[in-house]
Amino acid sequence: MRLGTRASALALAQAQLVAQLLEAEQGSGAVEIVPIVTRGDRESAGVDDAAGALTGEGAQGQPPPGEDKSRWVSELERALAQGEIDLAVHSAKDVPGELGIGLALLASPPRAAAEDVLCGAASLEQLAAGARVGTSSVRRIAQLRAFRDDLEPVSMQGNVDTRLRKLQDDGFDAIVLARAGLARLGREQSIGAVLDAARFVPAPGQGTLALEGRADDAPAREAAAAIGDGDTLSCLLAERALARTLGASCETPLGALARVEGERGLSLRAWVGLPDGSAWIEDALYGEAAEPEALALALAARLELAGARELLHVAAEAASG
Repeated sequence: MRLGTRASALALAQAQLVAQLLEAEQGSGAVEIVPIVTRGDRESAGVDDAAGALTGEGAQGQPPPGEDKSRWVSELERALAQGEIDLAVHSAKDVPGELGIGLALLASPPRAAAEDVLCGAASLEQLAAGARVGTSSVRRIAQLRAFRDDLEPVSMQGNVDTRLRKLQDDGFDAIVLARAGLARLGREQSIGAVLDAARFVPAPGQGTLALEGRADDAPAREAAAAIGDGDTLSCLLAERALARTLGASCETPLGALARVEGERGLSLRAWVGLPDGSAWIEDALYGEAAEPEALALALAARLELAGARELLHVAAEAASG
C-alpha cells in the first residue's frame, strides 16, 4: 500500500499515523509513504525559505486569501489517477469541494480535536486593546473581529514552527492555530487557551484526515474502510456539503462543525461573516447521521434565507479587491 502525502512535517506526521493504523489492521509493514511536493508547497517557498516550505505545515488552516485549495492536492490527485500511489492522505480542510475525475473520498480515521487554539496568551479576554493576533485564515480574522473589534488581526504565513517563532520574535501578542495540527506535531505545550467551538466555529473538515483513492480500486477502498470511522466521515460529508452548497472558497469566512449525537443524530453548526467582523450569521440544525448531506442542504437553505449569500458575495468582493 502506497500512501501519497504532501512533504510538510505535519503532512508526514499525518501519513505516518495512517500508515500505523493500516499496518496494525493488516498485520504487516507493507505500507510505503510517498512524499509529493505540491504546487502550494513550491509557492510557499516565497513565504518561507524553500526548506521551510517543505518541512513545515504550509497551509495552516486555509490557503492565503485569493488562493485555491487545489494547489495543495492536485499533484496528489494526479499521482492517484496515474497509479503511482494507492491512497492520498489529506488534511480534509485542504480538499476542494470537487474531486478529480474517477476519484473519491473513501474514509476518514477518527477525528482529532477540531477547535482553534490561542498561543501566547491565556485567553482572548486578557489581551489588551490593539493586541496583534496572527493568523492565516480569513475565517479566523472575521471571528476575532466579531468577538473583539479592538484587536488587530495580522496575516501570518508559514509553517507551525515559523509561526511560533514569529510569536516570540516579531511582536505578536498571540496567534491562532488549529489544535489538531499542534497535537500531531507534539506541540500542545504551546497552547494557551482552547477557543470555544460554538463561537469560533472551525473550518469545514478541521481536525479530520481524508483518505482519497480511485473510485474503482476495491483493495484501497477496503483498506481505507478498515481504519475509517463512520461518525467522522458523516461529519466531514455534512461540513463539505454545506461549504459546497454555499459556494464557499478560500476567501470565505465560513465555519462549519458537525457532531454525532446519540446513536443516530447529527448536529451541524455554521458561522458566516464579513472579514471585518461587522456582520455575521450563525445557525445550527439537527438531523440524521445517515443523511449528512441532506442536513447540510437544509441548514444552507436557512442560512441563505438569513442573508448568508449576500455576506459571502461581499466577502468575495473584498478578497478580490
